[in-house]
Amino acid sequence: MTHGRLSVWIEDANPIYRRGLSACLEAEGIRVAGESDRLARRVEAAEAAALIFDASAGHLGEVVNLQRGSEVGLVALVRDQHDPALVDAIEAGVSGILLREELSPASLSAALRTVATGQSAVPARLLAKILESAARGKRHAAFDIGGREVAVLRELADGYDTGEIADSLAYSERMVKRIVHDLLVKMNCRNRAQAVALAVRHGLI
Repeated sequence: MTHGRLSVWIEDANPIYRRGLSACLEAEGIRVAGESDRLARRVEAAEAAALIFDASAGHLGEVVNLQRGSEVGLVALVRDQHDPALVDAIEAGVSGILLREELSPASLSAALRTVATGQSAVPARLLAKILESAARGKRHAAFDIGGREVAVLRELADGYDTGEIADSLAYSERMVKRIVHDLLVKMNCRNRAQAVALAVRHGLI
């Protein structure tokens, strides 16, 4: 981000679609720092605070690997809620998910602004779809997770925020935040949604 204005990078193979996204973002007061039909290099935080890309194009892994360790927030575009890229994107640690069939200027700008602050932008109903898909491929647990952490994961899976989890488990909000932080470190996850998806996939919850 430069001069206080949110800057984003657009990656999409369709030049007309890129132009449309760019026009929507500029109208929403968001600066388009650059665009590409296929990401060939790492987008740096000094250039853009967020990167929106087509996760259904078959090179999700390339984008995630290029941006690994970066502070640039990732927002993935998928065709619809049945797109296999939906689960793949969350398990890869993408912070935001948007469905092309439901995309609007408001939802686009809101998601980009959210991930640019380091938060997750995954609608609750999509998280439910992710959990359903992850459960079908459940494996044995592969993480050293304690009972208290499992309890918090279950609350996260139900869509509860920090305050609600604290009330439900009779913990302080500070303790919940610490447990969530420890979970993300142990599971090597970028955000809560990814941790929940992996927890279901590995049979933790």
